[in-house]
Amino acid sequence: MLINRVYNDLLELMVEGKVLILFGSRQVGKTTLLKNSLANCKLPYLLINGDNIKNREILGSQDSSAIMKFVEGYQVIAIDEAQRIPNIGIALKILIDTNPQLKVIATGSSSFELAGQVGEPLTGRKVTLTLYPIWSGELTNIYNRHELDARLEDILVYGMYPEVITQKNSSDKIQLLQELTHSYLLKDIFDFDKVRGSKHILDLLRLLAFQVGKEVSLSELGQQLGIDYKTVARYLDLLEKAFVIINLRGYSGNLRNEITSKSKYYFYDNGIRNALIANFNGLSLRNDIGMLWENHIFIERKKKRSYRNIYANMFFWRTWQQHEIDLLEEKEGKLFAYEFKWKKGMNKPPAIFSDTYPDSSWQSINRSNYLDFIL
Repeated sequence: MLINRVYNDLLELMVEGKVLILFGSRQVGKTTLLKNSLANCKLPYLLINGDNIKNREILGSQDSSAIMKFVEGYQVIAIDEAQRIPNIGIALKILIDTNPQLKVIATGSSSFELAGQVGEPLTGRKVTLTLYPIWSGELTNIYNRHELDARLEDILVYGMYPEVITQKNSSDKIQLLQELTHSYLLKDIFDFDKVRGSKHILDLLRLLAFQVGKEVSLSELGQQLGIDYKTVARYLDLLEKAFVIINLRGYSGNLRNEITSKSKYYFYDNGIRNALIANFNGLSLRNDIGMLWENHIFIERKKKRSYRNIYANMFFWRTWQQHEIDLLEEKEGKLFAYEFKWKKGMNKPPAIFSDTYPDSSWQSINRSNYLDFIL
C-alpha cells in the first residue's frame, strides 16, 4: 500500500535563508519522507545521519571552517535525527549564515532536545512542520468514504502509524505496536540525562490511558505513582514534547464556575494507547469505546488543522456542576463547540453554555458526520 503523505516534497516547502525543521515521533515516516524528497532532487545533496559518531563530531564542533568543508560542493543538506547532534542549532546557523543559498532540512523525533537547541540560534531562520501518524485525509487516495468508514474499527484499535496500518495481519500489527511503544517511542525520553524513572513514566502513561477525555489532577497522579506532582508535571511535559500525548486545557470566559485548573490528555495514536494497556480486543468486547472514539476524533481533527493551516486555540469546557463540552475551537473571534459521541446523542449544547456564549456554534460529532469533521 502506497500512502501519499501531505508533505509529498519537502524541498518545495523550503524558504531560502531558512532551515526547514520537521518534527514528529519516531517511526512516523520522517526518514521515508526525507529520502523520497531527496530522490527527486535535481541538486547535489548530502544526507547526514545524526546517529553517526563522525557526523556528530564535525557538526557539533562549532568550528565553522570544518563544518563548511564537510558540506562543500552540496546545495541541499539534509540532517536526519538532528537532535542526536550536540550544538546542532549553532551548526545550522553556521550553514545558513555562511551560505544563505543552501537548502537545509533537519528532522527530529524529540522536540525537548531539538527545539531547545535550535530555538535561539535559529530565531527568524527556521520554518517548522510536524509530521503525525497517518491522517485519514491521506488515505482518501486509496479508499472512498464508505471504505474508509469500514476500516474504522481497525483504526480505533490499532491506530494510524504507517507500518502498522499497512499490515494485514492483526498479530503483526500488535507485534509492531508493542515494539514501537516499548523500544522506539520513549527512547529519547529514557536517553534524556535528567530522566531516571522509566518505570514511573510507563506507569504514568498507563494511568493516562485509562483517563482519556477525563480531567487529570497532577497531585492525584503523583499519589498513585508515589512521586511528587512537580515530577509528574515534568514527565508530562517530556511526553508531550516526544509526541506521545497532547494536553488540552479548560476554557475560561465569563463564568466563575468554569473549570480551568485541570487538563485532559489525549494520545497521538490509539494503537499506542491500546498497547500500553495491552488491550487489542475488538469493539464488541470493549467498555472503552467512548474513549477510543474521542481520542481518534480529537487527534484526527488536530492533524487536519495542522495540515490545512486552520489556526485555532483548543480547549475543553466544563463547569463544577458537570456541564461539559469535549472540544472548543477559538478562532476568528468566535467559539466553535463540538461534542464527540460514538452514537447519536445530544442535539443541543448545555443551556448555560448557550446563554453565556450566545454567538458560539455547536455540533455533535458522531458516526454519521465524523468524516466531514476530520477530512
